[in-house]
Amino acid sequence: MADTPLGNPAVVGLAGFGTTTLLLQFHNLGWCGTGVVFCCALAFGGFAQLLAGLQEFKAGNNFGYSAFSSYGAFWIALALIFMVSDFQLAKDTWIAGHLKIGKGDLGWFLVAYTVYTFIMWIGSFAIHTAMVFTFTTLILGFIGLDLEILAGMGSLKTIVAIDLILCALGAFYMMAHVIFLQVFGRDVLPVGSAWVKKG
Repeated sequence: MADTPLGNPAVVGLAGFGTTTLLLQFHNLGWCGTGVVFCCALAFGGFAQLLAGLQEFKAGNNFGYSAFSSYGAFWIALALIFMVSDFQLAKDTWIAGHLKIGKGDLGWFLVAYTVYTFIMWIGSFAIHTAMVFTFTTLILGFIGLDLEILAGMGSLKTIVAIDLILCALGAFYMMAHVIFLQVFGRDVLPVGSAWVKKG
C-alpha cells in the first residue's frame, strides 16, 4: 500500500515569514501601525512558522526545521518586545518595574539574529538561487537594522525597508513555486540551481 502523500510545510512557513516581514516594512515606511504587525507576528509569522518548522523536522529537512522554527521564534519574541516596551510606558503596571528593555537592547537582539542569518545564508548556497536571493536580502536587511539602531544611522531606514520588502517577495516567490508546481504539474516559477554542489 502506497504512503499517503504529505503537504510541503514550506508553503506555510514561507507565507508566514513573507507576510509578517512585509507588514513590518509597511509599518517602518509609515503606512500602518504596530497593532497589525504585533498580531501577525504572534499568529502567522510566529505560531504558524513554528508549526511549519516542526513539520520540516518530521520531513528530515534540517535547513527548513531550523529556519522556520528560529524565525517563528523571532517574530514571537519581537511581538513580546513590543508588548514589554508598551508596558514600560505605563509606569503604574507591575510588569514595568520587572521587565525592562533598554535603548540598545533591540539592536543586540537583531545582532544575534544577524549571526544566525549569516550561517543560514551560507547554507542557502547549496539549495537554489531563489533561496540565495531571499537570504542575501535578509542578511543585508539585518545588517542595515543593526546599523540603524545601534549606530544611529536612521537614514538607512527607507533603504532597509525596501530591501526587506524584496526579501518578503522572495519568500512569496518560493512559496508560489512549490504550490504552482503541484497544482499545474509543471515548474511555472523556476527557482534556479544550487550555487554550491553537495558532497
